[in-house]
Amino acid sequence: MKKHHQEVSMLYMFFSMTFTMCLVAANLFATKQISWGIINFTGAIFVFPVSYIINDVVAEVWGFRRMRSLIWTAFAINFAFVLIATLVDIVPGANWWQTTDAGKGFHAIFGLAPRIVAASFLAFLVGSFVNAAVMSKMKVASNGKRFSLRAIVSTILGESCDSIIFFPIALAGIVPWSQMPYFVVCQVTLKTLYEIIILPLTTQIVKLVKKNEGVDVYDHDISYNIFIDKQ
Repeated sequence: MKKHHQEVSMLYMFFSMTFTMCLVAANLFATKQISWGIINFTGAIFVFPVSYIINDVVAEVWGFRRMRSLIWTAFAINFAFVLIATLVDIVPGANWWQTTDAGKGFHAIFGLAPRIVAASFLAFLVGSFVNAAVMSKMKVASNGKRFSLRAIVSTILGESCDSIIFFPIALAGIVPWSQMPYFVVCQVTLKTLYEIIILPLTTQIVKLVKKNEGVDVYDHDISYNIFIDKQ
């Protein structure tokens, strides 16, 4: 029986690796809390918004199906990373190492609480798929026009879903419920501003990738099932 081999371009591979790197790095950088005036956020804000920019680029150029594959691939790799990191953290270290700053710091970074990990994974999946689906549907509806508007709207909706899921699950009992909306609005606002600032570069990247790849997918009559096409 003849097998069909799907070709994957170098650019798609580059975006895939960068997307996955951002997701793994966000888990590590999120352990650093940063305060800027009245705004509180984590170090993850420096890399996590990049994953949404890549989400926009891949969904715009290659379509929802490719982005769906990328989301699940990144999820699987991140899950494996967290699993291995947890195992390494659980294994007893040398007595002389555990009491050092290095030993305590390792646990602080890699000893992630199960609730926070679950919140992170669920928020990532929902937010990423919402972003990709909105980008895909708006492209078809607008006949490929107004990329900037589509990128901003998809990011706001995706980031909102991400934050609304993550903070209540991860910080319930730690942060007062009255403060939850503040955390959500702060995160969504900062990440959206990040995308708006870098939008001119994102737009140029999309144009260059389309030209180089000779690809510009429109998702007509596709299934938005997050697991597999029903067709």
